[in-house]
Parts: sequence; structure tokens; C-alpha cells
Amino acid sequence: MRVLQADSGRVWRGGQNQVRLLARELARSPGVDQRLVTRRGSELARRAATDGVRVREVPWTMGLDPRAGWRLVVEALEFRPDVIHAHDGHAVGLAVWARRCLAWLGVGSVPRVVATHRVVFPVRSRSALFRADLVIVISEAVKSLLVAAGVPAAAIRVIPSGVDPDEVRRAAAAHCGIRAKLGLPEGTPLAVNVAALEAAKDQATLLRAAAVARRARPDLHWVIAGEGGLRPALEAEIRALGVGDRVHLPGYSDRPEALLAEADVCVMSSRAEGLGSVVLEALALGKPVVATRAGGLPEVVPAEWLVPVADDETLARKVVAALDHPAVFPLPPRFTASAMAAGVLAVYKTLV
Repeated sequence: MRVLQADSGRVWRGGQNQVRLLARELARSPGVDQRLVTRRGSELARRAATDGVRVREVPWTMGLDPRAGWRLVVEALEFRPDVIHAHDGHAVGLAVWARRCLAWLGVGSVPRVVATHRVVFPVRSRSALFRADLVIVISEAVKSLLVAAGVPAAAIRVIPSGVDPDEVRRAAAAHCGIRAKLGLPEGTPLAVNVAALEAAKDQATLLRAAAVARRARPDLHWVIAGEGGLRPALEAEIRALGVGDRVHLPGYSDRPEALLAEADVCVMSSRAEGLGSVVLEALALGKPVVATRAGGLPEVVPAEWLVPVADDETLARKVVAALDHPAVFPLPPRFTASAMAAGVLAVYKTLV
């Protein structure tokens, strides 16, 4: 089984980490020959290579970069993959184009194209997803969105994201020291949100919840670790709510596991969420999780710790309850990296 993985690698977020974990697990699987095509100098390229994955770094500075598309064709001509697995929208578009080029060149059997779709945002009618042989989605919520958009249910497979619990715990062992960095005493209760500062993550509701929770737990501090275009708006809202002494925006964390390890509760205030790999990491660390009912989050978090989207009052109440009566639920085995890779490999075998 020869597999060519493709991801633009333009950012390093949960989706790219999932590509790394999948490629790492498949590299360890007997009978699988695999290469990963991604952006030259990207964090994905660096981390995957460190994990022993064969990486082909290519010029890929814009989404549908023709240089990356051509390099994908050249790589396929040399490697002759059975499957091209594309992991983001731009990679899917280039993979479909590369397959068309290979057919035009008359090289014999052309590879099947598998696409992974991780988000619950609307799908354009001309999306390359409609031209993939099969689409892997990370939750039933994402599947429902694609079916509503017109992708046949028979062409979709649900394979949840996964984490490596041992790897998460090893990474968490590197002490973050977030309380000391913020000038807080040891033992200060912390509610932690690790997410990009963007509309889908809805940290504005988190800020309002912090203001509400202050009445019940004046000692509680909130850490929102991430960067994004909404930082100025969130900073303004913090000032307007008067919670600047309780809410902290330390920026992007390159050690989210260590930060989660020091949290008393992990909080997800998302309006839209494919599944939430941060939640999986929190569960692997034995942390309580409070989340909205957005997207695939209800497929991971027990119902009693879910709240309606944009409901700051209920969110505050649940976070306080999680602090007062911590409820830890184990990471289900189907959300591990090994289970994810086994599911993806089974999909490849059905196509080839």
C-alpha cells in the first residue's frame, strides 16, 4: 500500500497535528509505504520528519500554489501511490488536479483521492470535496453538514481525531509555570481555553462568563491561550467588563499540554467545532471539561458538562461546578491516534 499524504502546512494547529499523528502511526504499520508532501520549512514538515516520516518539502506559499500542484504530480509519477490523502481544502484541490494530470498523461492506474474534512463551516458547491473518491470526517456533526451540502452519505466515513495519551502526558510533564508568569499564587483556580482568537471559538462569551462567575468564585482566573484577529476586540471587551484582573491573554502557547496540565478545568466556548482535539488532550490529562454543544463537542463531552452556545450564565455556572466538584471522565479508546490510524488504513484498503 503506497500512500501520498498532502497538507499545505501553512499553519500549525490541531489539524496539522492530526496529520502528523496519522503519518507517524502509518509509518509504523507493516505493508504501508508513505510520503508526506507539505510546505517547505513548515512546522508540520519539521515535526513529522522528527517522528520518522518521509517528508517531501515543496514550495507552497499560497493556497492553490501551482508549484505545489506540479510537485505533487512529479512525486506521484515517481512514487506511484495507490492513494493520495489530502488533509486541507487547498490540498484537496491540488490532489484532484494532480489525479486529472496523471490520467491525461496516461500513466496507467491513477491513485484514488481521499479527503479529510475537519470543520463545520458551509461547503461551497464547487468544492473539490465533491470530486474526491471518499471523504473522511472527524465527527457525525461534520458528516451531517456535508450530507446537507450534497455529498453522498455513502462517500463519507466518520473517523474521529485522536491523540497519543502517553505523548500528551510526556509533553505535559514540562512545567509551564503559568501562575508564576501571571504573578498568581500557587493554587489559584484556573479555567483554561486553548484556541485561536476567532469568531468560531467565541471567547467573547467566555469573557462574559468570567464576569458572571466572579460573584461565586472571586478567586477564579481565566487563561485564554491563542492568537488571532479578534485580540483587539477581546481586549476591549475585557476592559468594558472590568475583568482585566481575572482574565489573561498570554498569546499562542507552543506547549498547550503543559498549560492544560496546570488547569483546574478546560473550557471550550465554541460556536462551531468539528470535534476539538484540545478536549481530547485535556481528557488524556484527567482534566474536567466544560464545553458548548457546538458541532462535534457533544460526541466527546458528557451531556451534564455541556452548555448552550453563547450562554454565558450557564457556562459560568458549570465552570464553577467543575471547580467545586471535579468530574473526570476517561478518554474513550476510539479517540486515540492508533484507533484513528487503524480506521484510516481500513478506508484505504476498501478503495484499493
